[in-house]
Amino acid sequence: MAAASTVSLVVLLLIALFVVVAIAKAIRIVPQSNAIIVERLGKFQAEFGAGLHFLVPFIDRVRTTVDLREQVVSFPPQPVITSDNLVVSIDSVIYYQVTDPKRATYEIANYLQAIEQLTVTTLRNVIGSMDLEQTLTSRDQINGQLRGVLDQATGRWGIRVSNVELKSIDPPASIQGAMEQQMRAERDRRAAILTAEGVKQSQILTAEGDKQSAILRAEGQAQSAILKAQGESRAILQVFDAIHRGNADPKLLAYQYLQTLPKIANGNSSKMWIVPTEFTAALDGIAGALGGKDGAGASGSGAFRSGGGDEETVGVDLSGMDSGLDIASDLAATNLQTPEEALAQARGEAESATREASDESATARGSRGPAQEPSAPPSIPPTRPDQGGQQG
Repeated sequence: MAAASTVSLVVLLLIALFVVVAIAKAIRIVPQSNAIIVERLGKFQAEFGAGLHFLVPFIDRVRTTVDLREQVVSFPPQPVITSDNLVVSIDSVIYYQVTDPKRATYEIANYLQAIEQLTVTTLRNVIGSMDLEQTLTSRDQINGQLRGVLDQATGRWGIRVSNVELKSIDPPASIQGAMEQQMRAERDRRAAILTAEGVKQSQILTAEGDKQSAILRAEGQAQSAILKAQGESRAILQVFDAIHRGNADPKLLAYQYLQTLPKIANGNSSKMWIVPTEFTAALDGIAGALGGKDGAGASGSGAFRSGGGDEETVGVDLSGMDSGLDIASDLAATNLQTPEEALAQARGEAESATREASDESATARGSRGPAQEPSAPPSIPPTRPDQGGQQG
């Protein structure tokens, strides 16, 4: 009896264990974003998504669990030869997602390895048709070509390649040094060009400034000269108008002439003073005007002549001005002439004096014989103190 009860207990325990195992194998809970492939007796039975599922114990089994989320895988750097025979190392990243778990399980043994090898071969084909410069500057184009080829090849495996990125493109060290030198030379060239442009603009602006300054300075000088000339012209016109309104006679003009002569003679550069013939005639007129006699006479107290021959000295005795003659009353009693009459009279007197001097010189030359010795120079009489000590 004891042996029979022991056997019965063991059998019950085995049955209970079998039931527990069968229940554990029959009930499956699938997480979200996952899928399981169920096989019955080695053949595909069903594809279960997220949730609670019941299987036939010891007949159905789970082949694999597939993650339906988008995956990211980075492949190691691959050496690739460009069209200009340079070896570059390219590191790529693939973004993919399983869209059909059944085909991803039964169509290919290892889809991840297949994607890697397909990426390497496609990358070599794409890079092999480009040179180094295009490879470094055409990443978007390379990514688009890789994505198109991989998506088309992995579509029959139930996998969608969403994106392909090139993390790095590393040329050889020697090429990197050459590229750095090239970039440095390019930057130096740009810096030199910018410096030259700055110097050019500076010189242009400086020249424009000098030009405008010279133009403004010239305009200022021209305006200053014009204003100065206008001022002098107005002053001359005003003086002439004042003289014209005052109706100045030859006596006043002669007096002003006498006042101006010492200023002309007192110049520092005056070494010799030549007295013109017209001046002697003017002195005769002045002497006649101041002495009360005719300017052409030679015997008054106001004028005298000395000498003979070719030389003639005309002196003006101004001492009579201190003898008590009232010049103001004399000038007031004199009839004033117009400037035209005074000028004509002065010219006539100058021509008369010139003719007289010429006649006397001709008479002196005619009186000399060919064998006669030249006569002694005429003696100049001494000047009296009352004549003022002036000789022409």
